[in-house]
Amino acid sequence: MQNFDEISAEDELIQLLLKRQTELNALLEITQAINKDTSTPVLIQMLQVILQSYLQVGKLRFLIEKDSNFVLLSKYGGDIEPVGKLHRACLKLNKFKEPTPLKNHDDPLLNKYDYFIPIYHKKKALAFALIGDFNTTSELLSNDLNFIQTVINVIVVALENKKLFKERLQSERFQREMELAVEVQNMLIPLKLYKDSRVEVSARYIPHQNIGGDYFDFVRINDHEFLWCIADVSGKGISAALLMANFQASLRAWAAVESDLNNIIDRLNKIVVTNTKGERFITLFLAKYNEKTRRLNYINAGHNSTVLYSKGEAVALSLGTTMIGVFDELPFLNPGDIYVEPDSLLVNYTDGLMDHEHSNPNWTEANLVEFIETHGHETPDIFNQRIMDHINGVIKGKPIDDVTLLTLRIF
Repeated sequence: MQNFDEISAEDELIQLLLKRQTELNALLEITQAINKDTSTPVLIQMLQVILQSYLQVGKLRFLIEKDSNFVLLSKYGGDIEPVGKLHRACLKLNKFKEPTPLKNHDDPLLNKYDYFIPIYHKKKALAFALIGDFNTTSELLSNDLNFIQTVINVIVVALENKKLFKERLQSERFQREMELAVEVQNMLIPLKLYKDSRVEVSARYIPHQNIGGDYFDFVRINDHEFLWCIADVSGKGISAALLMANFQASLRAWAAVESDLNNIIDRLNKIVVTNTKGERFITLFLAKYNEKTRRLNYINAGHNSTVLYSKGEAVALSLGTTMIGVFDELPFLNPGDIYVEPDSLLVNYTDGLMDHEHSNPNWTEANLVEFIETHGHETPDIFNQRIMDHINGVIKGKPIDDVTLLTLRIF
């Protein structure tokens, strides 16, 4: 017959094997739940069930790092302490990387618990757990503490992976938004060169980032009239690109049926206000030219003044109104009307042409006018290239905004 000691040792071995099997089953369930992308609350609930029902842990405080702070992710048993107080108490134990007893700790908060369970990754603290009212035998204590640390570590790693996956999705979504915005903007940009017997057009567009907020357009309305626009929308990205797409469609639609620029600009203002609820605005210069009468009608809506160069003289076209999208009704509207002499040059631009990282006293609005007066005899395309070369030579700093240059020669 087996003696008592042999029976006792055999029972302890069987008990330990059964315990290990139960632990493996618990880890398997959690792993399967993680693989199924189970939500965080369910994972935390599974952890609590394992600790309470299987390991007889009567009290838990589980803190996890989030955005450089710690949040109390799971708690049960006893009076719940403020998360800041818990975090400060745990920081006193930052030298410990393994489960640590707390019963005799001099901190009155910590000595209410039995053990401190830290979770680290490459010397960075990812989570802390405090467990109390912990009923286990001395023979199984080390095994139980290691298992608790393993289970918590598996869940923390899963939550970190969820976080990284979410961040990657957000990054990919942002990248795709930028790609879509570029595609939208490329569709908005018309041909950069246009020429017939009565007008020649050339444009340069340099976005500050992958996607900018500038826009320009040139539209022949009929055999003897054409319209053009240069604009700058506040903001960047897909929302700005979509706003510009809507703006272009609205402009072209109203230009086809409405001859009065006042009515067109009023309609455009209402559309932008409705679409953006006042959160974005657009500055623009809008003009229509009649080749029979040689009259140029224009509205400058808070934009950089277009410069008309004719017979050695440069004139700033600044009449109009305020930027659109700010007021439900435009507070004033003073359209411009001017006769255009043959062989005149019109230079339209956005503020990126003038604004750079380092201000330069040699590049101001007055310098721009002098440059136009000096090179106003050039073709639009050569003029645009000359001014870009001039800026690169005079200005050492980079532009701080999109650069758009739209130049027309009216014969």
